[in-house]
Amino acid sequence: MGTKVILLISLGLLLLFPNLALADCVSLVSFTDWFAQDTHDVVFYRGSRPLASLNVPYCSINPSSTILLIKSYVCDLDKIIIDGEECTIMTVTSASS
Repeated sequence: MGTKVILLISLGLLLLFPNLALADCVSLVSFTDWFAQDTHDVVFYRGSRPLASLNVPYCSINPSSTILLIKSYVCDLDKIIIDGEECTIMTVTSASS
C-alpha cells in the first residue's frame, strides 16, 4: 500500500511540475565564446566545441549583446542577463544530447 501511495505522489508531482524531472541542465563555467543563432537562441562554446544552446523567448539577442550568467550551472527556467535585462531561459539543450 505504501509503495502505491509513493508512486501516485511521484506521478502527481511529475504532472504538476514536469520541468523538475525533464529539465536539461548544463555547466557553462568554462565557456569561452557565444554566438547568437537568432534573436532568441544563443549557443555557448568552449573553444570551437559547442557546450549548450539556450532559448530565451522573451528577450532579443543580437551579435553585439552583452550576456552575463547569474550562475554557471544553468537549467530550464533559470535567469540570464542580456543587455542589462534579466531574462528567463525557457530551454537549455546540452551539446551532448
